[in-house]
Amino acid sequence: MKNDADFTTGPIVGPLLRFSLPILLALFLQALYGAVDLLVVGKYATAADVSGVAVGSQIMMTITNLISAFAMGTTILLGQKIGEGDRASGGRIIGTSIVFFLTVGAVMTVLLPLLSGALAQAMNAPEEAFAETRRYIAICGGGSIMIVAYNVLGSVMRGMGDSRTPLLTVAVASACNIAGDLLLIAHFGMGAAGAAFATVASQTVSVLVSLLLLRRRTLPFALTRRELRLDGDILRRIAGFGSPIAVSSILVGLSFLVILAIVNKLGLIASAGVGVAEKVCAFIMLTPEAFMQSMSAYVAQNAGARQPDRALRGLKTAIALSTAFGVLMFYAGFFHGDLLCGVFAKDRDVILAGFDYLRAYAIDCLFTCFLFCFIGFYNGLGRTGFVMIQGICAAFLIRIPVAYYMSVKVGKLFFIGLSVPCSTIVQITVCFLYLRYVKKRGLTA
Repeated sequence: MKNDADFTTGPIVGPLLRFSLPILLALFLQALYGAVDLLVVGKYATAADVSGVAVGSQIMMTITNLISAFAMGTTILLGQKIGEGDRASGGRIIGTSIVFFLTVGAVMTVLLPLLSGALAQAMNAPEEAFAETRRYIAICGGGSIMIVAYNVLGSVMRGMGDSRTPLLTVAVASACNIAGDLLLIAHFGMGAAGAAFATVASQTVSVLVSLLLLRRRTLPFALTRRELRLDGDILRRIAGFGSPIAVSSILVGLSFLVILAIVNKLGLIASAGVGVAEKVCAFIMLTPEAFMQSMSAYVAQNAGARQPDRALRGLKTAIALSTAFGVLMFYAGFFHGDLLCGVFAKDRDVILAGFDYLRAYAIDCLFTCFLFCFIGFYNGLGRTGFVMIQGICAAFLIRIPVAYYMSVKVGKLFFIGLSVPCSTIVQITVCFLYLRYVKKRGLTA
């Protein structure tokens, strides 16, 4: 299949870039979901709506990242089976994933609207924005099954070495989301609720397009109704890979929610400013995220093919390519962050608050190019337990304590934001030390 990449033979740089670029573009378009919501709300609604979307979307992003992280177990297992040449297992892997994740999505669709008020309260949502925050979470939570379905389908396609189809589907959905925001927020004045309805509708379109394209393509394995069932052995293997990534994702995401809750105590302007900065961060972190996902698929195939040296060469290549982008993102965020924040807000105080926080995040761009490639590398090897442990330790032993200390002693957003690069530096050090360990033990052992 021309869309499916084989990473086990031939050059490294060209195929890796061709696989990474569609992922980067898809992540960019996916980031537009929240960014366009905030942009349109910032231009046509109130600061309360901005804060509501900022806090609510942060919660939904954490939940989405949890599902996406667990679904990485499908990407890893499918990639390893393809690397081994065992394509016969593909249908059972995909069938098990679809049944399991749709069940999870259905449960979330019921629970999240019921818990929306409690979640908004747990986040210390400013009183002026509490209703908007709760409403945004309730509406987006009601569409959880579509959010889950999109992430699972994307994981399946990336596991097959196809990064182009997810790009196409998210492009269609992004166009729908922009149109929905302009209609519901700018024209009908629905504020945060309009942003949430547009997001759910666009995710639904994305899932329908994905299913249509998947049905029309020729798969390298059988996928019939018989495969659409829970296979206990396969589910255990998916969970074995995906659970540590998911636990790490939810707890790391929780650490950022704790930081946001700390910031919310500083008032509405600080809350809205950090919300705006987080939307900018969603874009400047896209490149390392794309290389992380690419490395997971690349290394999984080479691990299955028992080619550890080629996996290591891929890691070095990805770090070099990612670093070049990281320097550019640092420059843009550290020196011109006010212009970037100004895209999403019109209030001068909110823009300045966002810029202050963003400068610290820009410093982190210089380090995430290493960290995210390492994480993708270890995920592809199936060493997801290590990824979980180092991520959780960094979040709760460094990131949150530093953020809290800075909020109490200094009270400025830049110093609170420095908690992020501080934890990243420690994580990189641990990743280098662990690499020495796994090389001695054998990468694919």
